[in-house]
Amino acid sequence: QVQLVESGGGSVQPGGSLTLSCTTSRNILQLYRTGWYRQTPGKERELVAQVSADGNIDYADSILGRFSISRDIAKNTVYLQMASLKREDTAVYFCYAKFFSDWGTPFDYWGQGTQVTVSS
Repeated sequence: QVQLVESGGGSVQPGGSLTLSCTTSRNILQLYRTGWYRQTPGKERELVAQVSADGNIDYADSILGRFSISRDIAKNTVYLQMASLKREDTAVYFCYAKFFSDWGTPFDYWGQGTQVTVSS
């Protein structure tokens, strides 16, 4: 079982910045992958950014050059630094983790979600 606790959402004007944090209950290096998804009403949840245990990073094309994912291994925390925010970045952001059991069974875990609103 992995618990994910998110923080850092809120409201910001276009062009502003926010940083989201997600602290995991398990050693972050034991998680195959951690990252962030986002969802708006009526749409499917979409990948924003993710980092693998070995440090490999993937970003969605829509946020390239504006968002950055990083992690603090000592704190078991992954961050999403968001800059140059646009109205279309408004969504509920979910922290995500994939874990493989000793038997190789994959498990997906999600945080409770944090609202990010970009509005003037």
